[in-house]
Amino acid sequence: MAKRERALAPPYGGVFVARTTVMDADDVRRATWRMAHEIIERNHDTRDVVVVGLQTGGVWLAQRLAQVVGEVTGEDVGLGTLDVAFYRDDIGLRPVLPEAATNIPFELTGKTVILVDDVLFTGRTIRAALNALADYGRARAVQLAVMVDRGHRELPIRPDYVGKNLPTRRDEMVDATDAGVIIGDVTAP
Repeated sequence: MAKRERALAPPYGGVFVARTTVMDADDVRRATWRMAHEIIERNHDTRDVVVVGLQTGGVWLAQRLAQVVGEVTGEDVGLGTLDVAFYRDDIGLRPVLPEAATNIPFELTGKTVILVDDVLFTGRTIRAALNALADYGRARAVQLAVMVDRGHRELPIRPDYVGKNLPTRRDEMVDATDAGVIIGDVTAP
């Protein structure tokens, strides 16, 4: 789970208490491998494919997807990171906390961007990411890859590549890392 969600969980911070392990490290590795192959299958020419991970949760998955796609195709896959803190629609409702610097070391115009996040929930972070990407060029297409789709969408956003569909309650938290996927709760510190 991103540090931002943990830090902002009521009341003004919280501690993640793991309840159930849904995927272990091997499951995550297999899901990542499958997603990378789906990316290759859908985008026959991967020379114009770039991978952009959302800070901070999606960076590890973006790195791994770019690595696997590169290994399988023999092509160098562009890898970038994007922080969407200033593009969010809840500025004023909660503190704006930039997590890390945006680093997109390539031109996006004409590229197929694989936007990557760890967990898809309401869709608002992805909406902010789409707005942020527009500041870096006009991509030919944007596709979304997430390790976990937990539902509860508030916007019409749907992932193209999913590691695991995981129906959850709204009040549950999902922590997705390369070590595994865990469902839990955030309790007061």
